[in-house]
Amino acid sequence: MMGSMANRLAHETSPYLLQHADNPVDWWPWSVEAFAEARERNVPVLLSVGYSSCHWCHVMAHESFEDRATADLLNEHFVSVKVDREERPDVDAVYMEAVQAATGQGGWPMTVFLTPEAEPFYFGTYFPPAPRHGMPSFQQVLEGVRAAWADRRDEVTEVAGKIVRDLAGRELKYSSMDVPGEEDLAQALLGLTREYDASRGGFGGAPKFPPSMAVEFLLRHAARTGSEGALQMARDTCERMARGGIYDQLGGGFARYSVDREWVVPHFEKMLYDNALLCRVYAHLWRATGSELARRVALETADFMVRELRTDEGGFASALDADSDDGTGKHVEGAYYVWTPAQLTEVLGEEDARLAEHYFEVTAEGTFEHGSSVLQLPQREGVFDAEKIESIKERLHRARSLRPAPGRDDKVVAAWNGLAVAALAETGAYFDRPDLVDAAIAAADLLVRLHLDEKAHLARTSKDGQVGVNAGVLEDYADVAEGFLALASVTGEGVWLEFAGLLLDHVLARFVDQESGALYDTAADAEKLIRRPQDPTDNATPSGWSAAAGALLSYAAHTGSEPHRGAAERALGVVKALGPRAPRFIGWGLATAEALLDGPREVAVVGPEGHPGTRELHRAALLGTAPGAVVAVGTAESDELPLLAGRPLVGGEPTAYVCRNFTCDAPTTDVDRLRAALRTALSG
Repeated sequence: MMGSMANRLAHETSPYLLQHADNPVDWWPWSVEAFAEARERNVPVLLSVGYSSCHWCHVMAHESFEDRATADLLNEHFVSVKVDREERPDVDAVYMEAVQAATGQGGWPMTVFLTPEAEPFYFGTYFPPAPRHGMPSFQQVLEGVRAAWADRRDEVTEVAGKIVRDLAGRELKYSSMDVPGEEDLAQALLGLTREYDASRGGFGGAPKFPPSMAVEFLLRHAARTGSEGALQMARDTCERMARGGIYDQLGGGFARYSVDREWVVPHFEKMLYDNALLCRVYAHLWRATGSELARRVALETADFMVRELRTDEGGFASALDADSDDGTGKHVEGAYYVWTPAQLTEVLGEEDARLAEHYFEVTAEGTFEHGSSVLQLPQREGVFDAEKIESIKERLHRARSLRPAPGRDDKVVAAWNGLAVAALAETGAYFDRPDLVDAAIAAADLLVRLHLDEKAHLARTSKDGQVGVNAGVLEDYADVAEGFLALASVTGEGVWLEFAGLLLDHVLARFVDQESGALYDTAADAEKLIRRPQDPTDNATPSGWSAAAGALLSYAAHTGSEPHRGAAERALGVVKALGPRAPRFIGWGLATAEALLDGPREVAVVGPEGHPGTRELHRAALLGTAPGAVVAVGTAESDELPLLAGRPLVGGEPTAYVCRNFTCDAPTTDVDRLRAALRTALSG
């Protein structure tokens, strides 16, 4: 049993599945074969879903899945299937919807019992090894399910059938509504204002997640309308996060969320997607305001991604764990990041340690557990000697790097790498860091080389240069296209526009409902689950639906393609429906709607490569705040970028053309005039 079991997960690419390859549980990966085995043995399926940096997933694995008695119970009476939610977001989505519908809440580890037809009938999340706080033990749950399956099969299958019918009844009823207009976006802003935490930044109470997509909407809305309130909410939220413990004050980069309203104590895992989204948000905040804090955070976050998450193949790893060895062999959450006054003294000496305590708000009581503190920034940095602080930060960072590091989930997820490509390309271009643009190109190259097949089908994941078996979902196609489009604007290389087009053709053909214009999270030809997942609301990343609308709109602006623009407009009807009611959960859709209302602008910069005038105009175009503007740079003879076609130089000088909805301003060779054109509404 041990041999077959170890082999079965040992060949997977997911670090999370590999962590379970030596369990005494006879695990199966999600597969047709697993359900065939359940049918043949006439037993139910235990579906356990988690991910590698999930704290309670590790706890349950250690307490239950490494326990021989629990494993024996599972192996005799169940077929056990282990799923990495980051590899199979479709499987996670349909069963999480069932868990939430049945229990009113969800989370990971997700524990679901299924019939051999994959229909769910009993749910939970974490179950303890012994009964506690009114929760049954995991073994009691297994015994209860086994008994129900053996003695009350009719009841079980009836419940399972009802759940599947109920899920089908929750199908989104979507018919393309009108696109969102001025009034809808004003209502969405009002909704965000109501939920805004004026004293601490962000929205809602604890736990607090970085509202990247909502901030992107606020920045675009401010750029289009001049709304001071929208810009203030964006700026204050970003400042509070950057000064809080959710931001790594030594190494850069953000943790996944704050457990409190004040951004003090994070859940310490660091995810690629958060850092990609936030890097871009802070770069855009700098673009809008010139904030030095925003510039520093954007660059430090970009450097964190390249330093800590880049893989040997040039892609970006998914996550760093929250837990690490505290130096005694015990895995403890946050051990790598927190400090006590004594630890500061040990590294810095008495005098500098007192200064560091004051600066980073480290106290004897501590802001975290066991008298340790999460480093934060003071509200007034100006009163400290900047050079001295820089030296302290460097010494602490060096000392911290000698601590046992958190584990890294090395799998490369296509969607999140697409987000990283966009962030690094833009940040590199804004701050004259060609090394960051090069890192974006290397990740994009990996996605093309390894994740795309000859039909331009996209694989969801790879690891160590080996492509995974799971098909890309909508967010993969959309976010990778978004990354390629950003790269096209930054580099002037038409090949990235071409690759984005290949991916978006798949979106139009395989993910869009041709009648309604609605989008599905899985392709029409994907593996059939108990229902086809579909969700237009943002979670920790933009929904595939909104991301696809955004990429389709940008591609249409680059190429003039009506089918792509039409699909984007039809998809954005959902923003008209949800934006005014639930703006926090459709931020990327609102940001895309801002781009649609603004045009978006199409900027063509025509001039010889390397010419100082071309470079200046290109930079000014990239730094324009017009929502969702697309930029093409090159010579009029280039046939790779449609926006350049038929655009001559004026007076032999590099020239910029700014257009929107088939109306163009007069071409200009003047950088200041171009800047002004991208900060004000177009005439006509």
